[in-house]
Amino acid sequence: MEALQKLPAITDWFPGVERPIVISGPCSAESEEQVLETCMRLKATGKVDMLRAGIWKPRTRPGNFEGIGSIGLKWLQKAKVATGLPTTVEVATAAHVQEALKHGVDVLWIGARTTVNPFSVQEVADALKGVDIPVLIKNPINADLDLWIGAIERIQQAGVTQIGGIHRGFAKYGEKQYRNAPQWQLPIELKRRFPNLPMICDPSHICGNRHMLFEVAQEALDLNFDGVMIESHIDPDNAWSDAKQQVVPERVGEMVNDLVVRNTAPQNGSLSGLSAFRSQIDKYDDEIMALFAQRMEVAQKIGQYKKENNISILQTKRWEEILEKAFSKGRKVGLSDEFIEKYLKAVHQESIDQQNKIMNK
Repeated sequence: MEALQKLPAITDWFPGVERPIVISGPCSAESEEQVLETCMRLKATGKVDMLRAGIWKPRTRPGNFEGIGSIGLKWLQKAKVATGLPTTVEVATAAHVQEALKHGVDVLWIGARTTVNPFSVQEVADALKGVDIPVLIKNPINADLDLWIGAIERIQQAGVTQIGGIHRGFAKYGEKQYRNAPQWQLPIELKRRFPNLPMICDPSHICGNRHMLFEVAQEALDLNFDGVMIESHIDPDNAWSDAKQQVVPERVGEMVNDLVVRNTAPQNGSLSGLSAFRSQIDKYDDEIMALFAQRMEVAQKIGQYKKENNISILQTKRWEEILEKAFSKGRKVGLSDEFIEKYLKAVHQESIDQQNKIMNK
């Protein structure tokens, strides 16, 4: 854990590269011509720092294109020579690691479907022992921070000293806006625990479409991410995998050019103004905590009343009324339904826990 607090910045991996790091290339390598043309056009934008291409593609269901295999590494190797840019590919097995290293891949990444399985991560980690190559680790498919941290620790324990995370969102049943819900609170918490951990955002897999890519990429930079990974293809509509979320190389350049990189610390004496706002926030937080305490005192009294009158703790109709009323009030003051629901669920659960303590004394 201590070693993870002293990780080098991602800009130290390749001298001369500045934040934000931009990784781009096709979701899947399909042909030598497709890989080379995509990479050459990305190079021509002057905005891309590293080339990517999917070589082995773990798909959710069988029957879909699962990658061209090792021959794609030869194409990516040619692209590296032609552009002078470093390369990165996803690996999921020891054999993948060996093949990637043999073909001069500069950075490896572990995909979401691998991160979710400690056995698979350990296999990759064992294959990396004695090889200090940079490794990026995507979040697991499900929203489990410990799994993500565990994968990072396994790679670090193999002796790898250049490690970063990739936030690609989380599978969420019923999600309609995103392919994978960003749930920003998880990467934010990961950065809180490991402030030096480089973090890349993958808007392509979060969005699952083209029209939201810039918005998500900008939000990531606003949250002090180190860079973005954006999928690109010379003919996105006819891509063999994930066609809807890929863009032409020139569009990658346009998006990166329009991204605003925020200062990581206040500049030009602006700290005093920021401190004043933070003081206001602290005061509001203190008031909210005091109100929470008062609310829970009432919840305890309700628990005592229910115990004395043999009434069940959960009253479903009452809960639905609370939600609807809160949604209506929240919208009037500019709060989203999603925030209101998360807040009330947390408060409601604490109220139930408080009542349980009373009921079961």
